[in-house]
Amino acid sequence: MTVMPDAPRLEESARAASKGGLPPVEKWDPPFCGDLDMEIRRDGTWHYLGTPIGRAGLVRLFSTILKREGDAYFLVTPVEKVGIRVEDAPFVAVDFERKGEALVFETNVGDHVEAGPDHAIRVERDAETGEPSPYLHVRRNLEALIDRKSFYRLVEIGETREHEGRNWFGLSSSGSFFPIIPADELP
Repeated sequence: MTVMPDAPRLEESARAASKGGLPPVEKWDPPFCGDLDMEIRRDGTWHYLGTPIGRAGLVRLFSTILKREGDAYFLVTPVEKVGIRVEDAPFVAVDFERKGEALVFETNVGDHVEAGPDHAIRVERDAETGEPSPYLHVRRNLEALIDRKSFYRLVEIGETREHEGRNWFGLSSSGSFFPIIPADELP
């Protein structure tokens, strides 16, 4: 008999697994139990059965058991693994501050991430419009889309440097340079 996944049971398992910080989801390989009608939208809102999850603590809890395998996303506990949909990136970087030479970002689920060698910033550009989509690596191959207001602030503090034999406009943080756009393509 297959038990269909449900959010309340998953919440209970996640609470048990999350005591003492981020659970080691990368070490867990439970059986796949099916897909849950849960989606993370591009703006960072989590929806269950088509309705936004209004409890910030519950969203934070679920974010700690999120795992990505290839292009698929799962909520994972030691005993079950359920698929969810992610429209773009599972997190949104909603703000940042410069602390010395570091850019420290805050996500919509309360993570604080210092951009650097282990937490890269990358920018994808739409092939048709050239519109940038900036991302920050948060943890375990999970990324945050950097929100528009923060990206505009980042562009204000950007700099031009040589990168791989070409001048690039980009960002520096914690000893790393993150190219955004070739300098000769700047308007």
